[in-house]
Amino acid sequence: METVSNHLALRRRAGPFPPFPQGPRWRIGIVATRLAGVDGVTLETRKWARTLRAMGHQVFYLAGALDPDLKPGWVDALFHFQHPLVQRLHRAFYDSHESLRLRGILDWFERLAHHVQARLAQFVRAFGIQVLIVQNALAIPMHIPLAMGITWFLERNPLPTIAHHHDFFWERERFRTARRPGLLETYFPPALPNVVHVVINRAAARALQQRKGLPSTLVPNVWDFSTPPPRGDAARLLRRLGFGPEDMLILQPTRVVPRKGIEHALELLHRLTYGPWQRHLKGRRPVLVISHPAGDEGWTYLHHLQRRAEALRVPLLYLADNGRRGPRISPWTLYAHAHAMTYPSLYEGFGNALLEGLHYGLPILVNRYPVYREDIAPHAFRLVEMDGAVTPEVVDAFAEHLLDPKLRQAHTAHNRAVAQQAFGFHVLYQALHGLLRQMRLA
Repeated sequence: METVSNHLALRRRAGPFPPFPQGPRWRIGIVATRLAGVDGVTLETRKWARTLRAMGHQVFYLAGALDPDLKPGWVDALFHFQHPLVQRLHRAFYDSHESLRLRGILDWFERLAHHVQARLAQFVRAFGIQVLIVQNALAIPMHIPLAMGITWFLERNPLPTIAHHHDFFWERERFRTARRPGLLETYFPPALPNVVHVVINRAAARALQQRKGLPSTLVPNVWDFSTPPPRGDAARLLRRLGFGPEDMLILQPTRVVPRKGIEHALELLHRLTYGPWQRHLKGRRPVLVISHPAGDEGWTYLHHLQRRAEALRVPLLYLADNGRRGPRISPWTLYAHAHAMTYPSLYEGFGNALLEGLHYGLPILVNRYPVYREDIAPHAFRLVEMDGAVTPEVVDAFAEHLLDPKLRQAHTAHNRAVAQQAFGFHVLYQALHGLLRQMRLA
C-alpha cells in the first residue's frame, strides 16, 4: 500500500513536488475519448495522474484507447472518436449534404450515449470510483454521444467531478456547421451542480463565463523542470535517418493539422538556407523534422506541406509513427538532439510543446497566437517571436539564436528558470489541492 512517507520519499528523489499535507485519499477515475500517444490531452492527463498519485490518491482510466502503461483501466472502443461508426455519424452531423437523415443520426447518438452511460456506471462500480475527472470529452464535440452519456450518468449519479477543458467547440470553425447546434450548447460543457470546470487559459475562462454563466478554475499546462534534460548527438541521429553531418535538425513538435502553421516553418528554413544567412551556415543545411502524426483531421495538409517543401527546396522529414515504414523515434529523442524548434501555430489551447522546448533548452520560433500573447508572453521569455508572417527580422533573430552559442546559452538558461517558476509541477499540485478543497474532498 502506498503511504504518505512513500510519496515524500518519491518527492525527494524526483524533486518536482512540494511537501504534501495529510488528508483523505480518493479513488479517482479519469475518462476520455483517447489517452494514447503524444496529443496535448494525453500528455497533460499523464501529469495530472502523476501528481494525484504522488498526493496519495489512486487513479483509474476509461477511454477508447489507452497507452499500455496507463493502468489500471478499461478500453472501450466505442469511446474513441476514431471508431468507424462514431466517425460516420460525426461527418454526417456536420455536413447537411450527407445522405443520413438528422433523425437517424440523433437516434444513433442516443443508442451510443446509453452504452457510454452504462459502461461508465460499470467502471465506477468495478473500481470503487469516488471522484471523476473528464478529460476534454465535455469540451470539444469530436464524440457527441460520449458527452451525452457522461452527462446522463452525472445527472443520475452526483459523483464529484472535475471537467478539464482543453478546447471548446466555439474555438473551432469546423464545428459551426452542426445540424443541431443546441446539442453542442447543452453538452459542451453541461451545467451540473456536481461538476467543477477547469480551463487552461484565460480566454477560455472568460468565454465559458460569458457564454454559459459557468465559473472555472484556470490550471495552466505544466512540465517537470526539476530534472535536467538529456542531450544527444544530432549528427549521429541524422546519419541514422539518412542525412549527413552538415545537416541541422530543426524540430516541429506538433501534430500535422492546419492550425499548426507549419508552412511558416518551411518558409523560415527556405530564407535561412537561400538568403543572406547562407554564408554564415558554412555549408550546414537546416532540416525540418515533424515528430507528431497527421490524420486526426485528414491527410490533405501533410501532402500540401510535402509539396511546399519540395518547391522551397527545404528537406522535410515526417517521423511520426502512423503504422508506415520508417524509423520509430520518440519526440523526446528528437528534442534531445535538435538544434532548434519551430512553433508557428495559429492557435493553441495552451502550448505543451513550447514548455517541452524550453525544458530542453532549444532556441524557439513562436508565432504570437492569442493564448501565447495573454498567458505566456507576459512572463518575459526570450524567444524569437513572429506575428503571423516570417519577416526578415524574424529570420535574422532565429539565425542569431541558432548560430551564436553564447546567445543561445544565455537565453535558454533564462527561459528554463522562468518556466520552472511559472509552469513547474508545483503549480499543478497547488491547483489540484485547491480543487479538492473546493469540492470538500481535502
